[in-house]
Amino acid sequence: MSGAGFLMAANFFIAQCFCFFFLAVSVRSRNRIAAQWFAGTFAVSSLSIVFEFLLANFPPPRLWTVLAFASILGGAFMLRVGIGHLYGLQANRRHLAALFSGFVLFNYVIYDLPRGTLVHAFTYQAPLAIAVAMSAWAVSRARAAAFVDRMLVVLLVMTSVHFPLKAAIAVHAGSGSVASDYLSSRFALYSQSIGAVLIVTIGLVLLCVLVLEIMADEKANAEVDVLSGVLNRRGFDSRVDALIARRGPHSIVLCDLDRFKSVNDTYGHQGGDAVIRAFGEMLKAAAPADALVARIGGEEFVIFLPFTAKDAALLFAHALRAARAVSPVPGLPEALRVTSSFGVAEIGQNEPLRFAMRRADDALYAAKNAGRDCVREAESPAVVLEVFKLAN
Repeated sequence: MSGAGFLMAANFFIAQCFCFFFLAVSVRSRNRIAAQWFAGTFAVSSLSIVFEFLLANFPPPRLWTVLAFASILGGAFMLRVGIGHLYGLQANRRHLAALFSGFVLFNYVIYDLPRGTLVHAFTYQAPLAIAVAMSAWAVSRARAAAFVDRMLVVLLVMTSVHFPLKAAIAVHAGSGSVASDYLSSRFALYSQSIGAVLIVTIGLVLLCVLVLEIMADEKANAEVDVLSGVLNRRGFDSRVDALIARRGPHSIVLCDLDRFKSVNDTYGHQGGDAVIRAFGEMLKAAAPADALVARIGGEEFVIFLPFTAKDAALLFAHALRAARAVSPVPGLPEALRVTSSFGVAEIGQNEPLRFAMRRADDALYAAKNAGRDCVREAESPAVVLEVFKLAN
């Protein structure tokens, strides 16, 4: 086996590995369809290697030449579709199909051009360059902000540019007097070497994009309370510091479902879960887009309201209390009403969050002692700080 033949076999094996990797990643990725298209990209493109071997050993050469070109081109268009799914910039598949058919027909026509000329080499490589450039354009238009996205754009541009460069290399190094001479030519060795590098780098970067998104999703899922649909304590703690660091005012609202134990005792844990779920959905729907809503205990929730002064936070809490008091709980008797109590505190300048949380908790406790189903305002930061100093 020649050096080029060995590289072609290696490239085929690498492509199948990437096909398997993308299919495996598709099981966990929210971009499952994109991963499957990428698997198809490597599977279809690798068929060109099979057709190149057939070209070198079996007639008719025109058929295998066109099929080898069509498989590489098809893989490039499948890459564009996959990138469209990944980056949210869908391609018109009818247009792609028409363009693919036109390029394959064009390749069939130019087969009779004299080999070894720049015209033949360039007209063969140009459609491939255009197909890959479409993917580079899509990534750059969609979101080339993250480092891995910028790297993908660079690699795709390099891949697109390398096709016309291969035309010059084909003329200089020689690709054989007929198509079946390709495998034994020096150009095949250069072409397959460059192809191996590009296959590995583009495949790894695409895998990196998908794996990073899977990791981000896993982290997000670990910070969300499954039952209520809002953040859990871990998710709240990981996000709140960045918001507090911005110039305020900011406020904290602690809320607790009234007589929740009696709901569990009467309707079972499924009834209690229904109440938690309904309350979490209500808080998430009512809170501003930049607020943090979290479940920090069994039936206790916290809402961090950035850029919100105490008076506005109190109005917000009163609106939540009223909404909860008149809203039925799905799955429980229509007449049942589960109320809630609230403690509201505005975070003082340079006040640690734990102090503000303590003041809001004291206000919540006062609301419970006042008969529940009400809102209480926390003591000022100065009062609590003075008590803390005396206690220590």
